Amino acid sequence: MIEKFLSNNSDLSECPVRSVMDRIGDKWSLLILLILNEKHNVRFNELYRMIKDISQKMLSVTLKNLEMDGYVKRTMFAEVPPRVEYELTSLGESLLPHIIDLVNWAEEHLPAIKESRQSHSSDIHHLSH
Repeated sequence: MIEKFLSNNSDLSECPVRSVMDRIGDKWSLLILLILNEKHNVRFNELYRMIKDISQKMLSVTLKNLEMDGYVKRTMFAEVPPRVEYELTSLGESLLPHIIDLVNWAEEHLPAIKESRQSHSSDIHHLSH
């Protein structure tokens, strides 16, 4: 199993973990998946308003990538103006318990992580002077 992680092969499709993390490990994907889990069918503009720091282009790209990998379904309604909604697929829903576990772990351990960062930051500061 560990050989897949240590492989020098740059083809991400050879390592399932690297392939998945390459897509969902970006700045926005996990947040979008969590929102879709909570809100279910969400329109683009609603997502854009909820995620204050994201640009429209980045939201669009991230949603397309999540759709391409099968985590998100995009439904376009033939209305004027056109209405587009996003929702999790069954594959996306199957990923959510793992994301929620990661969120819970991060919340529990963030104080220790911040403390460690702080101590290492001050160590580096002392070394540079």
